[in-house]
Formats: sequence, C-alpha cells, structure tokens
Amino acid sequence: MTRLRSSRSAVAGSLALLLSLAVSQTGHVQAQEATPGVVGAEVANQCVTDIGTSEAPDGATTFSIVSDESAARYRAQEELASVGANEAVGETNAIIGAILLGADGTPLPCSRFDVDLRTLQSDEARRDNFLYNNTLETGTYPLATFVLTSIEGLDGPLADGEESSLTLVGNLSVHGETKAIAWDATVTLDGDTLTGNATTTFNMDDFNIEEPVVGPVMSVDKNITLEVDITADRAA
Repeated sequence: MTRLRSSRSAVAGSLALLLSLAVSQTGHVQAQEATPGVVGAEVANQCVTDIGTSEAPDGATTFSIVSDESAARYRAQEELASVGANEAVGETNAIIGAILLGADGTPLPCSRFDVDLRTLQSDEARRDNFLYNNTLETGTYPLATFVLTSIEGLDGPLADGEESSLTLVGNLSVHGETKAIAWDATVTLDGDTLTGNATTTFNMDDFNIEEPVVGPVMSVDKNITLEVDITADRAA
C-alpha cells in the first residue's frame, strides 16, 4: 500500500472537531452475498458513541490510525463538455480511527474511522467548493463515519506478516443518512503495525446526495467508489 505523507500538524488542525472513537463490542450482521456496496438499512449496535468514551473491551488491542500515512478518497465518473468521459478523484488525509483486535487476534466489531469531508480535494477547486456547499453540505454534515459490525471471509485471527482478504460490513453515515454497507478489504498485521485498504460503492440516492453538476460537468454517474488506505500503529 502506498503511504501518503503530509504534515502531522496540518492534519491535526483539521481533525480537532472530530468525534471521539467508539470501541465497545457489538453483534454481527450478515452481508447480502458479501458483495461491496449498500446492503441494507442501518444495523442496530451497542457501540459507545459518547464523547470521551474510549475504553477498549477486556483483552483487546487497539491500533490507532496514523493520519498522515492514511487516506480516504472518492472516485466518480463524469462527463465534461468538450472533453468527454473523465474520472474525478478527491482525497484527504484527515482520517482518524481505531482498529480493535481481540485477545485471540481477531478483528472486533466497533472498529471505526471518521473522515473530515471538509478537507477533500480534487484537481478542480470549483468542483470541491460545489461538493462542500451543495452535494455533501459539509457545513451541516462535516464527517463521514464508518463503524464495523461484522466481518465476512476471515476464518481465524490475523497471521503476522500475511495479507488477509475479507469483507467488512458496518454502518456508514454520510450526509445525515446511515446505511449498512460492505467493503472489499485486504489487511496485513506486521508486528505493531496494521495496514490495509478497502473499497466499496454506493449510489448517491442512497444518501440523499445531489448530483454535482457545475461548470463544464454535464453529468455524473451516481455510482460512486469509496477507497480507504490505512496505516495503524499499536496503541501504547
């Protein structure tokens, strides 16, 4: 996985208003055929979400996401006047969270990450400003939050030094809507460092998101790809 580096101090400023992490255990939910994308309505869980609650379950190990070595991005297919088909990509390092492993080394539900959508940047400032003010309305809904509820395709604990392929299922909250969503993911545990990447797709209508048509953009495919690249270090 490519590590994306930026100033720790700059990222810290963007993250100052993010919610604290939820790290208590919850039940499982089965993905529909374990395929990426929205798989249903929000799944009830028992994760603690109040600010200031950060105690991990007994025996669990917490791996905290290293923001300047991690990234979240979207990919959208658009049609531009006088250009034709184009892929719009927006990215940010303003991602925090924690991955929890149980005493047996198995990833736990309630692992979580938060992304500050106000810091997403593409190659076009006009597109970014439209996303902030209209499509994502980041003044009202500044965060995207994913809380894990179950894992598919993992038969045992993560093996040190080996890449594991699995499906992550959990609640994704964006633009005031929360849906159960599944991600195709790979994860590698290497001593005190956990790395991984995950990909999913959703339709803008699932989260009541307006199609971002502005300037030369004639149309946008409503199916959006989300990607996260994560590096997390074992908490002291």
